[in-house]
Amino acid sequence: MALNGNHSELPQVLVLLPPACFTLLESNYSHKFNFLKAWDSPLPQDQFLATHAGSVQALLSSANGPTITANILQMLPSLKVIVTTSAGIDHLDLAECRSRGVAIASTPKIFTEDVADMAVGLLLDVMRKISAGDRYVRDGLWATRGDYALGSKCQIGGKRVGIVGLGNIGVQVAKRLEAFGCNILYNSRTEKPFVSYPFYSDICELAANSDALVICCALTAETHHLINKKVLLALGRDVVIVNVGRGAIIDEKEMVRCLVKGEIGGAGLDVFEDEPEVPEELFALDNVVLSPHNATYTPECFMALCELVAGNFEAFFSKKPLLSPAVDN
Repeated sequence: MALNGNHSELPQVLVLLPPACFTLLESNYSHKFNFLKAWDSPLPQDQFLATHAGSVQALLSSANGPTITANILQMLPSLKVIVTTSAGIDHLDLAECRSRGVAIASTPKIFTEDVADMAVGLLLDVMRKISAGDRYVRDGLWATRGDYALGSKCQIGGKRVGIVGLGNIGVQVAKRLEAFGCNILYNSRTEKPFVSYPFYSDICELAANSDALVICCALTAETHHLINKKVLLALGRDVVIVNVGRGAIIDEKEMVRCLVKGEIGGAGLDVFEDEPEVPEELFALDNVVLSPHNATYTPECFMALCELVAGNFEAFFSKKPLLSPAVDN
């Protein structure tokens, strides 16, 4: 199929809802692909899908968009490939994709540097109370109440940081924190022979031996609520938890309860269980830093993401191997 020509003759890419990078993607690649915008159609989604069911072979997805369920896949019998703008693929019905022979391309390494930066930034912010201090100054409290107390154990150097998931992102988080003088511990599906960090197969044991816990793993059936009440209580009152993975890796209700009761030291969160909803109990806590799942929202990241997404579609329509086929863990 030709990758250039009249718009109606271009390869079709179905988009149910636009990912954050879609404006840039469309601006740069509308001459190569005909993006079928389901959200922009006056037709209900099922009717829109039925209209294009016989011709659509490619779908653009994202972790923040609708879940690609078995029902959606069944409505698209000609679908051959899904390209997602996320590293994770937990928003796709993988079993149904496999049974239908639908290939999946993800973006596992595009976000590595930016997410690692965000993880370290959140950890520093919570432990040094940077955002809390900023509010203290802006609210005029420095002048009326005096110096803002950082509290105890706020120095980063020498801290034992447990990393959950020593993949691409986890390794980069570890490298950054080593530069601060932190001691790295980790839990992962398997022990990594290329690092000398202490490995903990038991997540509770890792929590009990850490001054901070950074969640970097993917969301799977095995990691859903991996950080449960038992793990949270193992952390203790002075330990900070940071999550740049997926919200549902932590039992959010239990985490909120622990934070409100002072049973853990603080939290830096870029992801939540029911985005964009965030538990209101967290809003008043100075030991909690909240970010709207924007660890990857940088111009450099978006440009690289668009290039990889477009490259995967070009490879598919040219009958070449996908550039970044997803690994189903």
